[in-house]
Amino acid sequence: MHSLIAPCRRHTWLAAPLALALLTSCGAAAAGPDPAGSSAAGPIPKSDVVELGEAAPRLTLTYDGGVMVLDGASLELVETVELDGFNRLNPAGNGRHVIVSTGSAFKVLDTGSWSEAHGDHAHHYATAPSLTGVEFVADQPGHVVSHAGRTVLFSDGTGVIESFDPAQLANGQPDTDTYTAAEAHHGVAVELKNGNMLLTIGNSTSRSGLALLDQDRREIMRNEQCPGVHGEATAADEAVTVGCENGALVYRDGKITKVDSPDDYGRMGNQKGSEESSVVLADYKTDPNAELERPERIALIDTNNRSVDLVELGTSYSFRSLGRGPHGQALVLGTDGSLHVIDPASGAATARIPVIGEWEEPVEWQQPRPALAVQGHTAYVTDPDNSSIHAVDLESGDVIESAKLPHVPNELTGAGN
Repeated sequence: MHSLIAPCRRHTWLAAPLALALLTSCGAAAAGPDPAGSSAAGPIPKSDVVELGEAAPRLTLTYDGGVMVLDGASLELVETVELDGFNRLNPAGNGRHVIVSTGSAFKVLDTGSWSEAHGDHAHHYATAPSLTGVEFVADQPGHVVSHAGRTVLFSDGTGVIESFDPAQLANGQPDTDTYTAAEAHHGVAVELKNGNMLLTIGNSTSRSGLALLDQDRREIMRNEQCPGVHGEATAADEAVTVGCENGALVYRDGKITKVDSPDDYGRMGNQKGSEESSVVLADYKTDPNAELERPERIALIDTNNRSVDLVELGTSYSFRSLGRGPHGQALVLGTDGSLHVIDPASGAATARIPVIGEWEEPVEWQQPRPALAVQGHTAYVTDPDNSSIHAVDLESGDVIESAKLPHVPNELTGAGN
């Protein structure tokens, strides 16, 4: 049996800072227990926290020079956090924090909005967004995966994998389990409900597959029929997929199965899953020599049948175009400016929602292009050309809110994604 890793264990919406100050001055935070904070030094002072009547989710967007935090309902700017470099965003897995992959660390941003259960009721809190001071030093910080109450960070430069309970971020630096892959690579890892871990296999020059490790991080099985393995998604019943240059690997019911693409080269490097569906949405590219391929088909990976169906969109899209709706709908933001809604079971298009103007994907992947993120029943779409953002009600298909932004947006996420 191969040794893959060496363990080394060790709606009262808040729209702006001014609104926060006004609510605090009214004593709105006086009721209820001390809510959790987010500073590396411990919980934030109770006097800086507002208790709200309803949940107030927020959005996080990168721009050249920092991060913007928006109110999820009004789309008004709540706070701007300066942060140099090219930054990437990932939900931390607790509905409150966002992990920023930047420079030589994963940094933790508190969006400043969260909910807590107290008996049969939920209490909703807000404070000013900020970088918490919690960070995880990493050489080439890469993928962040949240699943089953655990968040896993992958350092591409060293193969170091750190896993922790994201609920602990409210009180500072969390307790972390650390493992190291046998060889560093651009990889990803998923911790399962039973404590086992799925981990990609690769090195600095090539990537070949997926391994399943037990709770003591001993290898149980592997499948190396996945050249160029990339990305991951989790579907219903804890089925997990990773993309290959010729299909995908599906982990389900303790087995890893190769699903071939219809073409000899059919890359599915980016995927989006939903616990409401057994089908994973993936991009689909067929030209290995293209400087930038602009595909017009998407792939639907059925984790029950271990099969792949292709759907013609009639428009191209980018790797930031994929999303899932609250009922498991497959969502694709096309370069035609519309949000395409697809039934993942049949592959049939059920709606086409115009949101922004036509756009073209830039050749450099770091450059801004429209991005899609979903929170609850709302899909959010950015328009970098016009420095704006739009909210779409996925139930009605209406654009319900739009706003101009002070900076050109790049990446986009909600803490609850």
